[in-house]
Amino acid sequence: MSAAGQSEVSVMTVPRRRWFENVRADVRRAALDKNLERHEPSTGEKFSAFFRMNTLLVVAYRFQHWALGVRVPGLGMLLRIGGAVFYRILGMLTGSYIAADAEIGPGFLVHTTFGLNVGGTKIGANCTVQSGVLIAAGSRGIGDNVYFGAGAKLIGDARIGNNVVVVANSLVLTDVPDNTTIVGVPARIKLRGGRPQRFKKVAATPPKTIS
Repeated sequence: MSAAGQSEVSVMTVPRRRWFENVRADVRRAALDKNLERHEPSTGEKFSAFFRMNTLLVVAYRFQHWALGVRVPGLGMLLRIGGAVFYRILGMLTGSYIAADAEIGPGFLVHTTFGLNVGGTKIGANCTVQSGVLIAAGSRGIGDNVYFGAGAKLIGDARIGNNVVVVANSLVLTDVPDNTTIVGVPARIKLRGGRPQRFKKVAATPPKTIS
């Protein structure tokens, strides 16, 4: 491609590539979650995971976020309207909302769709959220590999670090350091470690038989 041609499409090329890579990572995580991380998901598992309601919700957010960066007159407006209609339908079916201006890294997993509310904040890679989670727009951001249990809430100007587990129904009002499991309303009990994938490995282990 010539320099002139590259300059004409550069505004759209970068967002499109990022959108595709993020969606691919989202779908892979959804497929891994479905098979309890037993093995690398096959093409069929990824295809099935893509059409699950929780994954479609993430894809709809990704599309809306990408469409915000399209500056071609007319086309950008049509893409944003089309994305908004699709997203509103999913929102009505799930009661969930993810702000289009939120900056969410790859591998975002909505484990259970219903009652989710994510405001315009910054979230790192491989974040997992359960139903009823609230992440307020006023928060100062969330790191990588963070797990929100059902009903967990992050409000105010708090920030959550990397490798953190927020236990179900906990209310986070203050900063949470890296490698922490936090519990409480408000969340004050801080335990070492923040690895939600361990729960999946335990669930995937067959029960021992007693002879």
